[in-house]
Amino acid sequence: MNISDLKAGASNVDVEAVVAEKDEPREVVTKYGKKLSVANAILKDDTGSIAISLWGDTIGQINVGDKVKVTNGYVNEFRGTPQLSTGKFGKIEVIEKGSGNSDSPSEENYDPEETDAEEM
Repeated sequence: MNISDLKAGASNVDVEAVVAEKDEPREVVTKYGKKLSVANAILKDDTGSIAISLWGDTIGQINVGDKVKVTNGYVNEFRGTPQLSTGKFGKIEVIEKGSGNSDSPSEENYDPEETDAEEM
């Protein structure tokens, strides 16, 4: 399914997209008094983009540049904007790590001459 096809009220949504943005996590308190971490993110494919909320452990598993697959999600509307959610029965998983997740350049791609040229 393409992101451009997603409309508020859609359920049983399966979509693959790239994480284009991810906000810093924040803590919220549910109406039941439970503290949870949440971070907003933007997913993009060739047809458009949509917001998604990442909860709990999922926040640290997903990074900008990752290709993810949302399975059995649904679309609701938050402040007039469609938003994808995994809810209780859906899931989001990384199917391909993005290039922006490495802490250091790999030795295969490291070119000392290129680095020296940039410093001059």
